[in-house]
Amino acid sequence: MRTCLPTLALALLLLAASAFGAGGISPLPNVIVIFADDLGYADIGPFGSRYATPHLDRLAREGRTFTHFHVSQPVCSASRASLLTGSYSNRVGIHGALSPRAQHGLSPEEVTLARMFKQRGYATGMAGKWHLGHHREFLPLRHGFDEYLGLPYSNDMWPHHPQAKPGTYPPLPLLENDRVIEPEVTPDLQAQLTTRYTERTVSFIDRHRDRPFFFYLAHSMPHVPLFVSDKFKGKSGAGLYGDVIQEIDWSVGQVMAALERHGLADRTLVIFTSDNGPWLSYGDHAGSAGQFREGKGTSWEGGTRVPCIMRWPGQLAAGTETDAMLMTIDLLPTLAGRIGAPLPRLPIDGRDVWPLLSGQSGARNPHDAYFFWYANNELQALITADGHWKLVLPHRYRTLAGKPGGRGGIPANYVQHQVGRPQLYNLEADPGEASDVAANHPDVLARLLALAEVARNELGDSLTQRVGSGTRAPGRISARSK
Repeated sequence: MRTCLPTLALALLLLAASAFGAGGISPLPNVIVIFADDLGYADIGPFGSRYATPHLDRLAREGRTFTHFHVSQPVCSASRASLLTGSYSNRVGIHGALSPRAQHGLSPEEVTLARMFKQRGYATGMAGKWHLGHHREFLPLRHGFDEYLGLPYSNDMWPHHPQAKPGTYPPLPLLENDRVIEPEVTPDLQAQLTTRYTERTVSFIDRHRDRPFFFYLAHSMPHVPLFVSDKFKGKSGAGLYGDVIQEIDWSVGQVMAALERHGLADRTLVIFTSDNGPWLSYGDHAGSAGQFREGKGTSWEGGTRVPCIMRWPGQLAAGTETDAMLMTIDLLPTLAGRIGAPLPRLPIDGRDVWPLLSGQSGARNPHDAYFFWYANNELQALITADGHWKLVLPHRYRTLAGKPGGRGGIPANYVQHQVGRPQLYNLEADPGEASDVAANHPDVLARLLALAEVARNELGDSLTQRVGSGTRAPGRISARSK
């Protein structure tokens, strides 16, 4: 159950917020996180895309681009759990992509970004894909959001998806808060999702312009099946995928225009990124990882390295770029530091990386390394915190092995390849992970293998039959919900 502060207490909290000087910032900043689904590293203009993305280009000109920004896992639910909790998803009991038949979700005991912002008197809202448990007790309103409009999980978990066998999925609902407002999403409604999410975001800004706010816009696109509204259909000249990217870019422009209309653009931190790399098997319905190896569903760079732009005038220098290694787990503690919010009581994995984010001279990453688990809690890789060295551990992974992806929404088949021994890559010299240099750097290899052992002890590793000491259970549905 959500609690409401009494009017006097809320007034005092807002007064304190306006006086708080975290990093010299007063009043408290608004924050908007825009999270695309399956958007590849090279799918937007600032990262080399062939698609026209003028609003994202402007966001980059007026903000800061992050070229070595990663998600913790290259898949839907796990990636979102890390973004919202500041923890590796296996720490909070979320693995892979939850199905519509899942009996669990993100535990209400976890502190999310929304709950953290509410502690400082913020209005909080969300539009888009949730995918952290579709039962009522796991939905956004139970995790600190004041309002929600969107899908409970991925738009391909849908009876009409060409790849869905009959009976695989129940009807896909559209939710508002805890209520089903469309019991069965149709193709026509899918085509309006980007527009409806954007309109809800703009409405939220309009309604909460006079107090600090946090909004999470989690687009369902460009996850397959691809849909686009009539206003962008056929307009990109680059096929349906290009049309979808242009509509997402339009959405960014609408959000920025709403902030400007209310004089809020200069005191709002806008973060744009993706939940993982492109789903390469879908070919012309998938994006591009650029120079990076593989894509979604793998721990190679193409699966976890995503485009990221942040705009915050006066705090992030306009038109700048950094290759500092960062991950979504760092957003919660970094934002907590900017608004004076306490960190969660339960352990998290992210750190306050504001000095790196803001480009302070001599800033160093406080982590030793970042770790990448996938599948059934397999520790597959790690990268040193300076972004230089990557250790790839023995595991199986999917690949097209040089074959083209599918066409028209029908995927090509992956094959399974095996990493047989630990491999070491110098990402500064070899970002495409083409040359294993483990034999040339035994000291680096030994140091990174030791870090992997520490991670296994803490969060487990099914590949070595390790159970971690620091993991927490997800939420389970109560008897009354069954």
